[in-house]
Amino acid sequence: MKFKYLAIILSLTLVSGILFFVNPLKSDVNSEEKVLEEPTRAYAIFAVSIPEAIEFSGEQVPLDQVDVREALDREILVNTYWQSQTLLFLKRANRYFPTIEKILREYNVPDDFKYLAVAESGLMNVVSPSQAVGFWQLLEGTAVENGLEVNNEVDERYHLEKSTEAACRYILESYEKYKSWTMAAASYNAGRRGIDRQVDRQIDSDYYDLLFTEETSRYIFRILAIKLILTSPGDYGFYIGVDDLYHEVPSFEVTIDGKVDNLAEFAKRYHITYKTLKNMNPWLREANLSNPKNHSYYVKIPRKGFFDPTRAEIPVLNEETTN
Repeated sequence: MKFKYLAIILSLTLVSGILFFVNPLKSDVNSEEKVLEEPTRAYAIFAVSIPEAIEFSGEQVPLDQVDVREALDREILVNTYWQSQTLLFLKRANRYFPTIEKILREYNVPDDFKYLAVAESGLMNVVSPSQAVGFWQLLEGTAVENGLEVNNEVDERYHLEKSTEAACRYILESYEKYKSWTMAAASYNAGRRGIDRQVDRQIDSDYYDLLFTEETSRYIFRILAIKLILTSPGDYGFYIGVDDLYHEVPSFEVTIDGKVDNLAEFAKRYHITYKTLKNMNPWLREANLSNPKNHSYYVKIPRKGFFDPTRAEIPVLNEETTN
């Protein structure tokens, strides 16, 4: 009897195994096919259009050259399909471009250089592996040479207005040297020595005809791609409402002529937090300001209600309206 039951069990096991190999997890396969098919119908990826003509700072880009056209195509694709990053570019540009544009005009630097700042930092006060700092990614030596204060307590590379002015001075010097805004922009990435080395080696002075490292070779095209998308976001599938944008923070300035032993206490005088003070003035690098040379510093304070609608704005001496 035991052998009879054993034979039946073995037979059933064998039949189940055969069925499994003939049609393994048929229902699961069908459900997987459904899962794979749905996104295909809901999401589509398209090639991007390359404009018939484009210029950088009034200088025509030679799109009739195959390598130039394909290099631009690459950067448009990268920035179109890195959607989260490019959306943040659009949001931040609304806050910071008015300040940058104003300073560029004052220095007679072409407006297109605002896109260089986006390419450099994404309009954030970031620090690179080479210790370049701020929106304009200035090295300490370059910053000091162009009039910025850089020390443990004050680093004006984090100061939007002053760092933009320093960048303008560098760009203008490069333009004077190369007589080309495109080459001036390339020198911002590679440095003038790096540009000069390639010009001498290759006996050529046109950016689009020179062979650079990959970073510098892509640099101008990345700026151009950012320009195209930020100028006409809808053409590249970006739709963003006014309420989605980041707006300028209404503020006033307080003059500091002496030292401040405790910036947290200083912030409390204006009914704001230490964090808010530092966010508004990222160039203040410590919790105090010793100011041994008694410089005049202008500290931005957000206007009443921007961060905290319940706080009262108190009267301030030496107030200068900014926004």
